[in-house]
Amino acid sequence: MWSRVDEYIKKHKLLDISYLYLVALSGGADSVALLLMLHEAGYRIHAAHCNFHLRGAESDRDETFCVSLCERLGVELHRVHFDTQPYAEQHKVSIEMAARELRYKWFAQLSKDIGAEGVCVAHHCDDSVETVLLNLVRGTGLRGLTGIQPKVLVKGQTPCVILRPLLCLSREDIEAYLASKGQEYMTDSTNLESDVMRNRIRLQVLPLLRELNPAVTETIKRTADHLAEVQKMLDGIVALYKDCNILNLSELNKFTSSEYIVFEWLKNYGFNGNQIEQVMHAATGSLFTSSAGYDLLVDRQRLIVEPSLKPMKKMVIPEEGKYLIGEDAFRVRKCAPYISKEAAVATLDASKVTFPLTVRRVEAGDRMVPYGMKGSKLLSDMMTDLKMTLFAKRRQLVVEDSHGIMVWAVGLRTDQRVAVTETTTEVLEIAFN
Repeated sequence: MWSRVDEYIKKHKLLDISYLYLVALSGGADSVALLLMLHEAGYRIHAAHCNFHLRGAESDRDETFCVSLCERLGVELHRVHFDTQPYAEQHKVSIEMAARELRYKWFAQLSKDIGAEGVCVAHHCDDSVETVLLNLVRGTGLRGLTGIQPKVLVKGQTPCVILRPLLCLSREDIEAYLASKGQEYMTDSTNLESDVMRNRIRLQVLPLLRELNPAVTETIKRTADHLAEVQKMLDGIVALYKDCNILNLSELNKFTSSEYIVFEWLKNYGFNGNQIEQVMHAATGSLFTSSAGYDLLVDRQRLIVEPSLKPMKKMVIPEEGKYLIGEDAFRVRKCAPYISKEAAVATLDASKVTFPLTVRRVEAGDRMVPYGMKGSKLLSDMMTDLKMTLFAKRRQLVVEDSHGIMVWAVGLRTDQRVAVTETTTEVLEIAFN
């Protein structure tokens, strides 16, 4: 039995004999088998037991058993007690989710405190198959059909590496191993109840499937393994676009289907499945906002993502000097006549501009007389002519003088009414950084 586990550990590079590991010990058959195997193989391990106080005397019985087992083996045991029910009510989550959050936060902190390389948990092949069927019933994408993975990084304030050395074994294998060792274990009575969906799959669905195919567990696990390899390949493709904020859809045609890449790319920015489905059929100019604070713009054959635009307070410039507006800076000074050829520097006839100046974002109805023209034009039309995206349009800054003249659409055009001419004796220079 150990040879199979040892081979699996080496194949997936899960453990190193020189490092310290935590073993999540509930007292059930799976975790007891894991503890025994790693202890007999000579790995440096500590055990960690959580008492969730959800099963009355059973919870205390399991804790007492774990204490006795670790004392006999000479394995250091760490224990914690949780008020799981109040936590679930306070955070408005299910009991299962509350227990998961509590234990993984504790595992992460405990691992850090004792210098453990990771936490070994006793999920086995049957657990992985149940997870596949559970996800299939609830509805899932490809990743949900890959089953439980041997090594996972649980992100959070304190990251935690979860290791699963027993995924190569079935529940039957584990029970046979414990019987050969004459090792007792505790049984969680709630695992025998069929009112929880996972338990119904375990107690009702899988036995029915085994009537159709006695080897159904191995068949589903093998299929999940194949899909996991496909997932790795797709993750490699998605990684090519991970750090970009513009996705060119026409470029993705080389992959035949682009929907998966778009889905994974947008999921990183907090967009949900329903939004992503709408994006795939949205018209140019459509705008979406994610729960993570990002906006998505559909711009012809491009998808553009940027942080949601925060409100901007107008900035008043009463006189010459340097002014900061967020991370941007304006420098205003008077100088000898010249005409700037830099987009970030405006040169205006100082005698035609009246202080105070106001710097703000463009607003609906804003008009100016663009340099070189006679008639006025809506700034919105001017930006459309320049083929600016909606994101660029809404970020656009303007400088307005006290008479309401848009003296400068920053980086784009100055106003003809304040333009430098042959008669100009002094220039007002506004530089934007």
